[in-house]
Amino acid sequence: MGNTASCCVSPGGSPNSSSRSGVRGQEQRLQERSDAYRVEAELREPEPGPGTNLQHISDREAPEDLNFESNPSDHPRASTIFLSKSQPDVREKRKSNHINHVMRQLQVSPGQLSKKYSSCSTIFIDDSTVSQPNLKSTIKCVTLAIYYHTKNRDSDRSLDIFDEKLHPLTREDVPVDYYKHDPEHKHIYRFVRTLFSAAQLTAECAIVTLVYLERLLTYAEIDICPSNWKRIVLGAILLASKVWDDQAVWNVDYCQILKDMTVEDMNEMERQFLELLQFNINVPASVYAKYYFDLRSLADDNNLNFPLEPLSKERAQKLEAISRLCEDKYKDLSKAAMRRSLSADNLIGISRSNAVLS
Repeated sequence: MGNTASCCVSPGGSPNSSSRSGVRGQEQRLQERSDAYRVEAELREPEPGPGTNLQHISDREAPEDLNFESNPSDHPRASTIFLSKSQPDVREKRKSNHINHVMRQLQVSPGQLSKKYSSCSTIFIDDSTVSQPNLKSTIKCVTLAIYYHTKNRDSDRSLDIFDEKLHPLTREDVPVDYYKHDPEHKHIYRFVRTLFSAAQLTAECAIVTLVYLERLLTYAEIDICPSNWKRIVLGAILLASKVWDDQAVWNVDYCQILKDMTVEDMNEMERQFLELLQFNINVPASVYAKYYFDLRSLADDNNLNFPLEPLSKERAQKLEAISRLCEDKYKDLSKAAMRRSLSADNLIGISRSNAVLS
């Protein structure tokens, strides 16, 4: 009975040695089991393919070399490029307009006004809104913005895919000095107007076109100049029509408008346009609204005011109906926000009951 090898524990032995060895054995078995599960999970996990782990386009970060002020097509508070490029010409026009205004006032008899102003009895209003812009006026403003881009450009940086000499739009011979003469506003307007009329594009598409154009100039670090303005504008229109319109115009349809251009050339230009944009075709509502109101400011600075008409009873009823429709959509969004409890971003416009103080 006194033998240490028997079932009885000797007085000199440790009373916890057997329990410690049992715990170590249990921990070792748990570790081996977890390692087996990990190896099995790694064997079952599929190999990463080319389409896995793709980041959503809204989560992608802008290039590091693009600061806040130089990227107006992505940030709603950054000033648009076309508006800043138009300022030198606008200052000169304001001086001349002031002189002309003073001269006209000296010649106009009392009681006659050279500009329409609203009064208590008559309200002058145009038919263009941020949700339903006027097509003709919007195209004029967009082409005027493109005109200022070409006229007041910093340099002549370009890419071969947009060079009209290397990729002509027509079979006519391109002049030798084609890169020296800046296009006039009426030529740009005629080119864009022809595309919009033939493809039946909307005014909203024209605004998105300008957003993509300035995004291309910022991302690719190029300038719109006499040698590339047509192909850059065409590529922006092509992309904007596919993103904005539900029933987009196909590339082969644009080849019916520009009969001397091939589908292969159109496809290659679209592909490179998207790559230069880093496939960032997202246009937030705040950016769209900023471009719309900056275009209206550009129109006012250049005397391209939207056509004003007296507010009639039918027009007032139409505006009231549009406002009522927007209010209904706002109420629907508020109800949907109340049902969703996962995010607090949409909790706007929720009515709260008044507290009763006893």
